[in-house]
Amino acid sequence: MKQLIFLLIVFVFFGWACKNPQPDPFQEQIVTASDSLKDLTSFTGNYVNEDYFKRHQGYDWVAIQVSSKSDSVLHIAVRSRYDRKKPTCTFDADVVAVAPNKFEATLSNKKILIVFRDHSISINTADSSDKDMLRYYCSGGGNFAGVYQKLSEPIDAQQIDPRIFVKTLYNGSIGFDVSTVAKGLGQQLVVQPFGLTIDNQKIEMALQGKVTGAELGDLNIDGFPELLVYTVSADGQYRAEAIGFSVNKGKSVSQVYFPPLTENPKISNGYRGGDEFAIVESNLVQRFKTFKDGNDSLVPTGKMRQIQYKLKDGEAMRKFVLDKIVEF
Repeated sequence: MKQLIFLLIVFVFFGWACKNPQPDPFQEQIVTASDSLKDLTSFTGNYVNEDYFKRHQGYDWVAIQVSSKSDSVLHIAVRSRYDRKKPTCTFDADVVAVAPNKFEATLSNKKILIVFRDHSISINTADSSDKDMLRYYCSGGGNFAGVYQKLSEPIDAQQIDPRIFVKTLYNGSIGFDVSTVAKGLGQQLVVQPFGLTIDNQKIEMALQGKVTGAELGDLNIDGFPELLVYTVSADGQYRAEAIGFSVNKGKSVSQVYFPPLTENPKISNGYRGGDEFAIVESNLVQRFKTFKDGNDSLVPTGKMRQIQYKLKDGEAMRKFVLDKIVEF
């Protein structure tokens, strides 16, 4: 009888254990900072390395600025001290949730991991052998991998790199440094060409919205690149715009004319913002969801409209010309 009761207890114990498996103590334990991905505000804010707290002694320092883009996507901006010399580290990426407090980004087929713990953030590569790739974004042999503590007070605005968007693009010896800083309710765009044989003068423009991306492509197939800078409006409707610059035979750069959507009812009918741009081969492509007729209509048609533009020479400047419209 006693033996039967003992076997029954063993059976119940192992049955419970199978339904409630115990964590492997040798497996890395990710500390859950949030029970769901419905609200990422607990992750947003400024995180700094230890040298930040010695900044008044002249130490260089690095910060990770985290903002929310959607229910499962964060944007991280690596910025550093700016007031004494050229910034040490500069990096921007959108990171996607793979666990409640674990995010990752893929760059050149290599993964960068971002893990949030109580009042801190750690950044590293998924494969330790890839760690040196993070040196590319820092000068002087630096590397922004490591652990950063969350600040409870505003970051030192007098020292931190004020640039919001930063990207360097190049094709051969010709390239562009593209950046923005806050200006009023919008941003100030700064485009610094390099590698041109005659004129590398800086270009500055005031924007009503904010820059979301930039890319290069040879859109008129003349062997020299065009720069496209993409912006989105700050009015809550997220209306995108493409600002183009074309290289003139490797000597200088000129702005490209892009026609407003309102010029063509076939394009603008049903448009309610939320569009995006991309260079596809030698074409500029714009795509957005369409909505039913009516100025205040927010009823989607269930269709996407894709507009393809080609770059042509104009009388005064190069311009984008409508090539085709496709709905699907």
